[in-house]
Amino acid sequence: MFTTLKNRFEQGYRTCDYPNEKPAVFERYRGKPMIKKVVSPDLVKMCANACPQDAIDIEQEKIDMGRCVFCGTCERISKGEFVTFTRNFETATAGKQDLLTNGDLPALAEHSKQHFKKLFGRSLQLRQVSAGGCNACEADLNVLATPFFDLARFGINFVASPRHADGVVVTGPVSKNMKTALLQTYEAIADPKVVIAVGSCAITGGPFRGSPEITEGGLDSILPVDLFIPGCPPHPLTNLHALLTFFK
Repeated sequence: MFTTLKNRFEQGYRTCDYPNEKPAVFERYRGKPMIKKVVSPDLVKMCANACPQDAIDIEQEKIDMGRCVFCGTCERISKGEFVTFTRNFETATAGKQDLLTNGDLPALAEHSKQHFKKLFGRSLQLRQVSAGGCNACEADLNVLATPFFDLARFGINFVASPRHADGVVVTGPVSKNMKTALLQTYEAIADPKVVIAVGSCAITGGPFRGSPEITEGGLDSILPVDLFIPGCPPHPLTNLHALLTFFK
């Protein structure tokens, strides 16, 4: 007891003040991409050909954040003349189509489903399912429980049983071996319920897109997804922003 009090006195208050203030992210962080308004079509094509995820739409000159793994190849080879990645971590959307972007995203709060706010405004319990993930997205969800982010102060918690949950958070490309378990988890959650896709793997298959071992088309091809959180993995602050803006 005395050791705990001593540590608390020495360390002080460590929880971030988000959403009242935006914490600084490290300089190498790649957040929301911004496309230049005037760009050479040849440069766009060169970036598209180099993109390992086929995330660049040449005709529309946009980036699909649902496919993008934020590797920075397009920014590097175009030297920032086509796209630059900002340090803006607020990238979640309510519609998958909005992830195809030139840097403009609809305000998530305006597109949130207001009945969710009324139902879960004071308490939101989530069951997380890793449907074949590499553990990167899972790790950055787990870190929300640390004192710095302290997700529980907002009334949001991850629970062990789907029968105690209001919704499911899915990571990974939904491998064939996990599809049945995921569907059973979804069915075990009482209505009304929410579905959240976290990471490029859950949204489009990520680096595994096109593999015969995963569910083709992303999570929304088998479940009604309410919230899409892009990234590889999404920053913890991206997850926190999405949950607070959409449900609170």
